[in-house]
Amino acid sequence: MQYWARRLEQEIDGVMRIFGGVQQLRKIYDDNKNLFEVKENVPRKLVEKVAGDIESLLAKKVRALKRLANAAEKFQKAHHWQDNIREEDIEYYDSKADTEYDDPDGEEIEREKSNSLKLEFTDDDNFKTKVNYSYAAVQIPTDIYKGSTVILNELNWTQALEDVFIENRKEDPSLLWQVFGSATGVTRYYPATPWRAPNKIDLYDVRRRPWYIQGASSPKDMVIIVDVSGSVSGLTLKLMKTSVYEMLDTLSDDDYVNVASFNEKAKPVSCFKHLVQANIRNKKVFKEDVQGMVAKGTTDYKAGFEYAFDQLQNSNITRANCNKMIMMFTDGGEDRVQDVFEKYNWPNKTVRVFTFSVGQHNYDVTPLQWMACANKGYYFEIPSIGAIRINTQEYLDVLGRPMVLAGNRAKQVQWTNVYQDALVRTPQPQGPTQGEGDHTSTAHHVSLTPPVLLQLGANGYVFAIDLNGYVLLHPNLQPQIINFREPVTLDFLDAELEDENKEEIRRSMIDGNDGQRFIKTLIKSLDEVTLQGKGATAETVTILSTQNQHLGLVLPPYSTYYIQANLSDQILQVKYFEYLLPNSFESEGHVFIAPREYCKDLDLSDNNTEFLENFIALMEKVTPDSKQCDNFLLHNLILDTGITQKLVDQVWKDQDLNTYSLLAVFAATDGGITRVFPNKAADDWEEEPEPFNASFYRRSLDNKGYIFKPPYRDAGYRGLDLENNTIGILVSTAVELSIEGKSLKPAVVGVKLDLEAWAEKFKVLASNRTDRDQLGTRRDLICVLIDDGGFLVLSNQEDHWYQVGKFFSEVDANLMSALYNNSFYARKESYDFQSVCAPEAPSNTGAAPRGVFVPTVADLLILPCPLPGEVVGDGMEARETSCIMKQTQYYFSTVNATYNAIIDCGNCSRLFHAQRLANTNLLFVVADKPLCSQCESVKLLDPNQCELVDRPRYRKGPHICFDYNATEDTSDCGRGASFSPSLGVLLSLQLLLLYSSTSRHPLPPAACL
Repeated sequence: MQYWARRLEQEIDGVMRIFGGVQQLRKIYDDNKNLFEVKENVPRKLVEKVAGDIESLLAKKVRALKRLANAAEKFQKAHHWQDNIREEDIEYYDSKADTEYDDPDGEEIEREKSNSLKLEFTDDDNFKTKVNYSYAAVQIPTDIYKGSTVILNELNWTQALEDVFIENRKEDPSLLWQVFGSATGVTRYYPATPWRAPNKIDLYDVRRRPWYIQGASSPKDMVIIVDVSGSVSGLTLKLMKTSVYEMLDTLSDDDYVNVASFNEKAKPVSCFKHLVQANIRNKKVFKEDVQGMVAKGTTDYKAGFEYAFDQLQNSNITRANCNKMIMMFTDGGEDRVQDVFEKYNWPNKTVRVFTFSVGQHNYDVTPLQWMACANKGYYFEIPSIGAIRINTQEYLDVLGRPMVLAGNRAKQVQWTNVYQDALVRTPQPQGPTQGEGDHTSTAHHVSLTPPVLLQLGANGYVFAIDLNGYVLLHPNLQPQIINFREPVTLDFLDAELEDENKEEIRRSMIDGNDGQRFIKTLIKSLDEVTLQGKGATAETVTILSTQNQHLGLVLPPYSTYYIQANLSDQILQVKYFEYLLPNSFESEGHVFIAPREYCKDLDLSDNNTEFLENFIALMEKVTPDSKQCDNFLLHNLILDTGITQKLVDQVWKDQDLNTYSLLAVFAATDGGITRVFPNKAADDWEEEPEPFNASFYRRSLDNKGYIFKPPYRDAGYRGLDLENNTIGILVSTAVELSIEGKSLKPAVVGVKLDLEAWAEKFKVLASNRTDRDQLGTRRDLICVLIDDGGFLVLSNQEDHWYQVGKFFSEVDANLMSALYNNSFYARKESYDFQSVCAPEAPSNTGAAPRGVFVPTVADLLILPCPLPGEVVGDGMEARETSCIMKQTQYYFSTVNATYNAIIDCGNCSRLFHAQRLANTNLLFVVADKPLCSQCESVKLLDPNQCELVDRPRYRKGPHICFDYNATEDTSDCGRGASFSPSLGVLLSLQLLLLYSSTSRHPLPPAACL
């Protein structure tokens, strides 16, 4: 076997030396070093530059926010309430006026009469939709009567905000969405655009958006107790379950919660024995378990309240440590449990009690009113399902009283979690009154400065986290689902691969400690298929003024230096540029250029041929030194065009690719050039035109030697006719330069092997034969090459050829298990919390990455995430759901020697030999063919959320708490009447930063000003 392995190693090395051109490309760079400089990356300066760019970017946005908030406060104070106001007296654009709704039976619902303005809309590239810059749009929740006196007065005074919206845009044309959300439910957003029609009833209400809720009060410790005595049955129990479901949706990641049911005794509804963070995954567990509540027994309020107070007094757990409250849902009772309140809550009344009378009954509700009024809470009635949404959110107005009364001290700005296309900033309350909360927000599209992106290299990046440890900025922050109601809460340790070093970095950043450390860690490949156990330098630096966000930078050792082109010779510029023209492709090979923003007026396109045409057309009008272009990007692009063309002339043109069964040779560079030779090979080229996003490019930089990349095939792939569909295997390696003692890797070169031809060649090399015509190969032996991720690359078995690219366990499960059990492979399990799943669970018997279907909670409502960047109607039916995917990636362990072993499967056995091939990412395996049925594989287990909460990750909440004010008036506590908030204003500043969809390195958020 060692003889066969050496033959394979020699063949691979020979082909790469002849066609790869590593040595020749090094010489080309050395011969042309007068055309560029080697610059050094200083991590601290890079992070400081990013932070400075953010501060500069946000200064105008903050001014716009303050202007909008101050104007709203001024307009509201100046407004005179009108009892006799009529709908026809108000002019506004109703964003839902032209929306058509279908009822569940498929019949069109009669449209409500509207006095809405009729507007014309034009397509806008910035918003990716039709807009009107002359007006703002109004959205009013479906369950609120738009002709009510409260709403009409709200529309009347907020009309003046339109002039402020327009003025803000004039001051800063780069400003995107501006939004005003009112405690009455009225939303004004600018510029105007029609509300997207949902497939079901539109349930969007700005007051239930997580960013609004988080801005309405300080963090909360909440215990929900539900009466499940025998009198609570049928519709009343269903109302309670739905009420708890909706109550949980009013909590954010800064809050902590537990839910318990009680009759004679109290017990938690889920596996959580104490308060847990109200993140999406924990709330999901609660929502599922609440549905299992059953009514029986008798009511004992004392049991429920004692359980709740004990939960709130537990100081041995992580919690919010601010607002404390008990929410009790019941159908009624006579006991006031005054002795419990005297024991646990009086005289300080640090815990607010909110009581909810649920269902239609004739019980005396006086005890419930008394409990709420005696404990600084509020009493609500939920007689039917229509009262649930409004009455499970209005407790926030009570919690907001201390924040309003705090005045300027409460004008704190903090960051919420990341939305799919936005970061939201909360709140800056103002105003003299208690109760109502109005919110304003703006949005801006940002991306990381291109030169910084290029300086960091393909595997370097900037990231940011908040005080919960959730990432605000990270290249792996890529939520897949579109209709997702909640903001994305991806922990830094889930965005990365968790280990002790990452935990220390996360804690240091949350604590606000600056520093730098060198770590060796597993790195997940871009396609999330393989891992590399290589080192990367990670500098964690906290340099922003706010305590709620912290920046870090990851820089691999080979990215310490980078090339900066200096093409001052305009004749040379023109010469190199000509190699980008399509008429040169037939002789010089096809060129793909990275879709970067080289110039302001360059039209981007997902089609690289079209993008290149746009680029060439623009370059005929401007020069690489033009002020409207990024000279750094353009000079590096043009330099690499010339460098790679020289490789064609000196190496590729003189070789016959067919002699070695090659489909193509290629080179890709940091400057953004991917050159594929010959030109016809570009027709089958499936790699990303942006080298920094190409898996082969990034893996080659992180590893030494030749990196094989078969076409990835999932478990369901059944193969194609190889005669009509040529399949290629990429083999690539990085080009490492040493210029004046400075090491860097500015390019990757490689070849594309013809699978069928190399499979035949592999049969010869993995035997004692010297050519294909000789006989004598043992047909009872399986010979395979498997890559470092456990994926099949080559096999001597023809029935394996269509399985090339599959995880090897799909091909030969017990042989892969034996390789793992004998330590040729190690594995790392992680969870992807951003995945999308079909409504039905997929098979979990396939290859890595493996999926465990965990559907999102959508039992009652399937709700999207309506954001200013894409205004949609709540209630829109999602075809796909968010789910958690368990990923199991394999990687080479430290075993390098040849190894022989026997696979014992009970009634039979198989002998196998395995050996790593030098200077590659391949394992050569020779084994007996299986003569018996496969051994059973062990099924992977689901993530256990109940165990995870017992090991909470380190976090910090907001540093200021507003849960008490001596001047608070608690006399309004809902004595039998529905809650009626005052018409004062609690203004909250929000800032939405839209992620750049074109950049892998979006700009992180900045500090509050």
